[in-house]
Amino acid sequence: MKIDQIIAGFALTGVLMVARPPRQPMKKFLNPEGVPKPTGWTQVVSSRAGRMIFVSGQGGASSDGRLPEDFAAQASNTFENIRRCLTAAGARFEDVVKINYYMTDLANTAELRRIRADYLNQSAPPASTLVQAGLVGKGMLLEVEAIAIVAE
Repeated sequence: MKIDQIIAGFALTGVLMVARPPRQPMKKFLNPEGVPKPTGWTQVVSSRAGRMIFVSGQGGASSDGRLPEDFAAQASNTFENIRRCLTAAGARFEDVVKINYYMTDLANTAELRRIRADYLNQSAPPASTLVQAGLVGKGMLLEVEAIAIVAE
């Protein structure tokens, strides 16, 4: 092989590397036209390939297993429990694309929103669902499950 063929090969490789399109974001947060604008969640989260993490419903017990009686303390504990679960899987709250809330009393919604603002990205919040439900654990006022996607 001649030296000018080798140089041409390196030059072509360099052009191809530079010509590649920029990497697309792994997640897109979309609120389509014609769908009511949400407050505190995103209508659609689209994701390219990545590692998915599913966090089972977490309740408001503290790390010592005690369940406080008041909603605010349970909500704070719940988000801390989710943080621990995400961290164990190599994820963060910024990676959450879907979150489901199950509450015994929807009157606590404003308090839930206040506390979750300390954890979730409010400029691109995950898609979410809020349901009033009877919870299995005695004294549980809130249960939250999450789905996160992280790059491989």
